[in-house]
Amino acid sequence: MESLISYAEEQPPSSLMTNSSSLKQESNESGSPKCVGGFVLVHAGAGYHSESKAKEYKHVCKRACQRAVDQLRAGALAVEAVTAALVELEDSPFTNAGLGSNLNLSGEIECDASIMDGKSLHFGAVGSISGIKNPVLVANCLLNEAQKGKLSAGRIPPCFLVGPGAHDWAVSHGIPPCPSEKMATRFSLSAYKRNKRKMELAEGTVPGQNRTKKRRQSSENGNGSGCLDTVGAVVVDLEGNVAAAVSSGGLAMKHPGRIGQLFFYPQAAHYGCGCWAENSGNMNPYSTAVSTSGCGEHLIRTMLARECAAAMQSEDAHQALLEAMQNKFISSPFLTSEDRVLGGVIVLRCCRCVEAQPSPNIQGILVEFLWSHTTESMCVGYMSAQDSKAKVTDRDAGGETGEGTAGEAVGDGGREPGGDGAEAGGSQVRLK
Repeated sequence: MESLISYAEEQPPSSLMTNSSSLKQESNESGSPKCVGGFVLVHAGAGYHSESKAKEYKHVCKRACQRAVDQLRAGALAVEAVTAALVELEDSPFTNAGLGSNLNLSGEIECDASIMDGKSLHFGAVGSISGIKNPVLVANCLLNEAQKGKLSAGRIPPCFLVGPGAHDWAVSHGIPPCPSEKMATRFSLSAYKRNKRKMELAEGTVPGQNRTKKRRQSSENGNGSGCLDTVGAVVVDLEGNVAAAVSSGGLAMKHPGRIGQLFFYPQAAHYGCGCWAENSGNMNPYSTAVSTSGCGEHLIRTMLARECAAAMQSEDAHQALLEAMQNKFISSPFLTSEDRVLGGVIVLRCCRCVEAQPSPNIQGILVEFLWSHTTESMCVGYMSAQDSKAKVTDRDAGGETGEGTAGEAVGDGGREPGGDGAEAGGSQVRLK
């Protein structure tokens, strides 16, 4: 059984919920509109966040939101702002991304990161990269290089690189290396020693022919929802461009070279598993940005980011997210053999809207942001460029609100056998 938890922070100019407020357009002394726009939504992972570190997770989410908003206020595009948010999340020793990431079976740190620009639809990604403090900078650099066009002799620029090749490419493009011993923290080293001891004890009690099976079970137990703390962010800028990014150190005690949900099926038409961003246009009335967290194998096999983005083109975003998580993830035919389906997602969608007052020619951006997860908790922060400070919530399966939330939990729907019990909610802000 899986429970799907979806939450709403309602700040709309509509009357969908009683606990609501709206962001009003600011004016300068001459009375003309003051252009202040943009919005960021970040997460510190879907998993289990211990009470002892809850304050740290909330603080880093606030700092990440502030970093992104600072970029937006300075006129940066969405892809630059989302990169800034991820750098802040990677630099925290408490998150499983960049500095302080989980160690693999060999006691080394290997990170994954990806980023997608909704305006150009380009993306960049790295996997199993070691010796780089901020993997998202490498992913962003790959994205930027790809946008420049073909290389000499008509070669196609890489969009994602892995392992030593990714490290060497990063250094050659001006991203400084970081010694591996400086990447590990006392928290990650302590966790590695604990997990290694558990594996040794388990393997020492198992007959030779069953050792592989027992090793796998031990690894799974050690990599429960507490380790699924991939970080990510989604952003919309003043021009209505969206971007999404995600970064992770991967599962604790993972096999060296393992790559999680940050990558895309290269042979498939849809390529979003860890993040997705796409501006409105053609058949899509909404711009959408998605960042996921959870068990990478589950997210890859269901291509959750792309599925959620596609669902956001429906009129009712709340119901659409519910159905996508329930039907495309929890009840996915690709995950029927799994005892637990572990994952979480933050979603942003926006569209241009014409104001009746003070002039029909003035347009704002209506932003809806949602998040949902099947894990015990998910720490989320959000902030608009018009806000003085970020708001953060750390929801658990009981639906309790965390620090600074403006709304309420609208669903803790445990799925009973033979039926769906999940509910979904959403939120809106109007940027002008």
